[in-house]
Amino acid sequence: MTIETESDPDALSALIRRARVVLWDFDGPICRLFAGHSAERVAGDLVSWLEERGLHGLLTDAERESLDAQVVLRAVDRGHPGSELVARLEERLTQEELRAAASAMPTAYADPLIRTWTAVGSRMAITTNNSPLAARAYLESRGLAGCFGPHVYGRSGELRHLKPDPHCLNTALHATGAAPADALMIGDTPSDHQAAERAGVPFLGYARTEAKAKQLRVAGAGTVVGSLEGLLHLLRHEGSLRVGECSNTQR
Repeated sequence: MTIETESDPDALSALIRRARVVLWDFDGPICRLFAGHSAERVAGDLVSWLEERGLHGLLTDAERESLDAQVVLRAVDRGHPGSELVARLEERLTQEELRAAASAMPTAYADPLIRTWTAVGSRMAITTNNSPLAARAYLESRGLAGCFGPHVYGRSGELRHLKPDPHCLNTALHATGAAPADALMIGDTPSDHQAAERAGVPFLGYARTEAKAKQLRVAGAGTVVGSLEGLLHLLRHEGSLRVGECSNTQR
């Protein structure tokens, strides 16, 4: 599926030319983390774990029925921020994400795009609400870890820092020494767009479905693509470089 951008035809090219650092959301733009590992079952297991301990009252009916582990985790943290309960729940989710990483489905063209962007001199970073352990495990399995070096920033015990809070984006900018205007965030949710906006970072929306594209447009994303293929071709044309191997010398 191809989703046309709603901006000037040169908008995508301008985003690429400015990007000295590319901040990637993980689940979506890089891979489908739960492609072979039911995300709904993971959320259900977290809810069941709470219910077995008589803690079902921590969730509203909507949160219990959301089938979204992140929603469940945030809900518990809202009532018990920084507690041992939240830490145990987050650890359970991390272990599920690590298992899911082994069967995650790569997003089409993401691997060569990351390698090409690295080859032409831009730096890569992960800014995700998933566990950084799961993101790194996936990158290592695809031979992409060297493209990112140490710049993998994800969920920690401080759940208030999850996107749409811009904390992980600001951390990546600080670590790479990049100004917000010299970076580009690639994300697939309104919270990604909001975090980028709050950090002052230009945003490129990736939407696998028209429904996701509509959500991003309603959130204010000006440039949305349904495939990374066009981005890869444009980057190769502008860089005029052969795709190279990822460098392991990134700071």
